[in-house]
Order: sequence, then C-alpha cells, then structure tokens
Amino acid sequence: MFQFPKPSIESFFRTINIVDFDVNATEDEILLSSNLNGYYNVWAMRLDERYPYQLTTANQMNSFVKYTPGGNYFLTGYDTDGDENYHIYAVKSSGGEPVAVLKAEGEKFYYGDLAEDGQHLYYITSVDNPNFLNIGRVNLETGDKEILIKGEKGPSYLYSVSPDESSFAFSKELGNTSSFGYLAKGQEIIPLTPSQKKPHRVRQVKYLTDDQVLLLTNYESEFYYLASFEISTRTFTKLVAFDGYELSNLTVDRERNRVYFVAERGVEDRLYRFDLATNEATLLDRPFDMVNKIRIGKSGAIYALGRSTTFPANLFEYTDTGGWEQITQHRIIGVDNEGLTEPEVLTYNSFDGLKIEALHFSPNPELDNGHTILWPHGGPQHAVRKTFTPLFQYLCSQGFSVFAPNFRGSTGYGESFMRLVNKDWGGGPRLDIIAGMDWLDQQGKSSSDKWFCIGGSYGGYMTLLLHGRHADRFKAFVDIFGPSNLFTTIETAPEHWKESDRELIGDVNEDREKLIEDSPMTYIDQMTKPMLVIQGANDPRVVKVESDVIVDAMKKRGQDVEYLVLEDEGHGFSKTENALKVYSLMVSFLQKYV
Repeated sequence: MFQFPKPSIESFFRTINIVDFDVNATEDEILLSSNLNGYYNVWAMRLDERYPYQLTTANQMNSFVKYTPGGNYFLTGYDTDGDENYHIYAVKSSGGEPVAVLKAEGEKFYYGDLAEDGQHLYYITSVDNPNFLNIGRVNLETGDKEILIKGEKGPSYLYSVSPDESSFAFSKELGNTSSFGYLAKGQEIIPLTPSQKKPHRVRQVKYLTDDQVLLLTNYESEFYYLASFEISTRTFTKLVAFDGYELSNLTVDRERNRVYFVAERGVEDRLYRFDLATNEATLLDRPFDMVNKIRIGKSGAIYALGRSTTFPANLFEYTDTGGWEQITQHRIIGVDNEGLTEPEVLTYNSFDGLKIEALHFSPNPELDNGHTILWPHGGPQHAVRKTFTPLFQYLCSQGFSVFAPNFRGSTGYGESFMRLVNKDWGGGPRLDIIAGMDWLDQQGKSSSDKWFCIGGSYGGYMTLLLHGRHADRFKAFVDIFGPSNLFTTIETAPEHWKESDRELIGDVNEDREKLIEDSPMTYIDQMTKPMLVIQGANDPRVVKVESDVIVDAMKKRGQDVEYLVLEDEGHGFSKTENALKVYSLMVSFLQKYV
C-alpha cells in the first residue's frame, strides 16, 4: 500500500486563480485573466471544449479583459511588476504580442467603457491631471483622443456610456465620504441624486435605455440600494433596498427588463434577480459563497465568477432550465474537503459595546498546536469575508487557528460603521482587536500566551502598531508592506488618493498630534518581539522606505528581525513563485516560536 505525503505549501499556493473574465457575443467562448502558468496572463476557453489556451505572455496581472464587437481583437490592461501604472492594449483574437492603445511612461490609464459598436473606448487617465484624473475617449479606428471631463476638486471616474453614446455617467470623488454621480449630456452636467449637499456615494451606474439609468447609492441611507434616474424628466426613484445589506455587482439584462445584484452583509453574499416590470426580487441559490463578477449573455444566461472559503475561484453558468453548471474545475491540489476548514462566524462586544463580527478558522483537532494567529485585514475600509484564502487554509493545515475580526471601519456593516476609522487608524480598530482577543481567550478558543500577528497593507500597519503598543500579547509578528509612519504614507501616496487620505488618515498639519500617536514608528522602542517584514520594491502605496526604517531600527538594537524585499512586486504578490517564497518563509519563521 502506498503512503502518500501530506499536502505541502505548494498544494495551497499553486491553486489556480481567476481575476477577471468576459463572454463573447455568441456565448461560445470566454476570456479569462488567470495564473494558469504561475503568472497572470489572458487565456481563452471554448465553452464546448472547456480547455483553456493561452493568448498573452506578458506575465503581469490584468486589470481587465474585454471582447470587442468585431471579434478580431480584445482589450486588456496591465502594469509592470506591481507599479500600478496601468496601460491599455489590444491583442488579436488568436493571441500574440499586445499593441499599445493607451500608454505613457509613468502615467495611468484605467478602462472605463466600450461603445456598443466598438469604435470608441472611454477611459480614465492621470495624464496632465495626476491629482484629479481626466475622462477621455479614443477612437480605436483612427487613434484620435479627446478629453471629455477634466477632474476638479476630486478624482473623476467613468461609470458607463449610453447605448447611443449621447451621454455618459461619471463620478466626482470628494474626500473619503462622498462620491457623487453625474451624467454628461452634451454640454450639460446632470446630478443623479436629489442633492449633493449631503455626504453620500454612488457606487455603480448602468444604462437600461438611452433615457434611463440604474444606480446603486446610499443617498440618505446607511446601506446601498437600487435606484433609477430618468434623464428626460430628471426623476430619481428608489426601487429596492434590503435592510442591513449593501447592494453591489449591479448587472443589467436589457432584453428581459431585469437586473441582477449582490446583497452583502458582513462576511456573506446573496445573489438576487430583480424584475423591473413587477418590482419583484428573487433570491437565487448558488453553489459558491462569494460573487466576484456577473455577466449576462444575450441568451439570458448568467455567467459568474465565484468562490467560497474552501473553494477557489471558478466560473459558472446559470440558466432558468438547467440551473448552475460549473465551467472551470479549479481545485486545491491533493487536498480533499476533510483537509479544509470552514470558518465559524463569531460576534462579540468591543470595549465600548460596539458589535464586531469575525471569522475564526480552526485546524483539525489532531493537528492543533494551540496557537492562534490574529489577521487584521487590509483597507482599512475592507473586510474579511467567506472567500478562499490559501494562507488561512495552509496555516490551519500546520496546526494554527486564525482569528480575523471585521473591526470598526470595515465594509458591509453600513456607512456609519465604515466611517469610524476615519482619522482614527490606531484607536478604535486597535481596541476592537484587543477586545476580540480577550473575548476569544475567555471563550476557551485561544490561549493568552500563544498569539501571533500577521497583516498586510493596513493589516501590516496594525501589526506594527500592535507590536509597538501591545508587544506583550504576542510571541512574534509578520508585517507585509505595512505603513510605519503615517506622515510618509500621506506624503508618498498616489496623487489621486491624497484628497481622500486627508479624510481617511488625516491632515499632516491639522491632525499632527493624532498622526504621531497613531504612527507605529512612535513606538519603535517598544517593538521587542521577533518580526518578519515583507516588502515589494515597486509598491506605490506603501513605499519601501516605510519598511526600511523599521528593519534598520530593530537591527541597530540587535533584535530578531528578518527582511524580504521582492524586486518584481508591488502591493501584493502577483507571481506564484513569489507567493511560495513569502509564505514558506513566513510559516518557517512562526514555527521557530511555537
């Protein structure tokens, strides 16, 4: 009888991922951005064959993939090794070398929308306006470009373009609390919501007809809901809301006069179909937890990118007659369901009585080493949800538990909850985390002397801050590109983030004392435990110097600190080999202190 080895780290981190997809007009082929060869490239797959074939070799994370109506070529975008200077390219349908459509050294070009006839591509760019961005249009036949909207006072982003191109919808971001929606029709700029005096956001805008748009907004509400706006009459109408749920992923089926959307609450999603004629919402069951993207074919079929905590990203098709069918078959190599962990959803009261939701991953009892890893998520206006996270599953396979709280500032719990982190990066969220650790210890789910902390981005910031202010609560720390000095974070942020950062993080003059209090570097002398620091050399969000200063200070004191810099990464790990290197080192580091 053969004795097969236990799954290794490669089983978890060589899992295939999909970040975007598109379906062609005849619904017989799908484009997908995937790391099938260990790097992100564009692949295609015939739906009658279900076998992918490679179309690009750039080995860079794609920001989008999009079929063009003629079918002779497709559009995609990517940056260079995580520098986030995205450019847009055309690639012929059979694949090959990309041709630059929108590209300039050191500039950004974001995909906006493609006209229905495929002639005009609408985009957002940093060219000549790095602080507030411009919205432009390029003729894909002639290459002629024109600027349609010049961003002022805050960044402008394109939502969508009307079927006849007589108007387009766009946003103006004003700080961190408002994202107002507008229509540009001729020389007229038309607000989509009744008032721009009250802070609110418009999340998505989709055209139902040339005269009517559908939008998701939280205007006069804690949560996003579905509304319509009739252009000719300037009529705003609230259509449907779900108490306690944020609506997202709005997708329009014009042929059948209905829409699809996701209702998010905390860690979970629901998928709905809404009939615009009857105002009836239908909850659709599905074989996955998280809905990452939806496309509706001309046939009415739903194409979805979904995943669950124990199930990596896969593509699915849904029809009213056949139900759900899984298109791709991505699995975790050599790991069956018994070797994976479904999280427990926990709720606890924080230091001030605020209810905090968290996910708790537990290893199989025979593997349990008694140690718990705190995972403060990134963002901070983000959330831990029921999605596949290879790191969590691998840590559980190595005997660790994982505690991931959605502290104040997390998304999915309403606008007021999310805003609680504004200008309080190191206050309430930190105390929510400490309260959660205390509660978990009291419940007997963790031991007070057996905690580690791992975090990336804002989670890396929180890891550093916890090390400086609560070192006695942990055995060791892993910081993944975390800000160490909030003054540096604000000053070196991408230009179009800076207005928002003044509300989210603070103003370097007006909020100086608070920024000092909340900066991990203030507490560098109290960072006394072993620490591993990971940094991408090309990171434009958290520049390398933020990690350098922490590592240098700890080395000067002769402390146990390890430092890994990835020369071909930015704010994340887009290459499989790099992810394997990082997480192998991370777990080896933790094991030394178990």
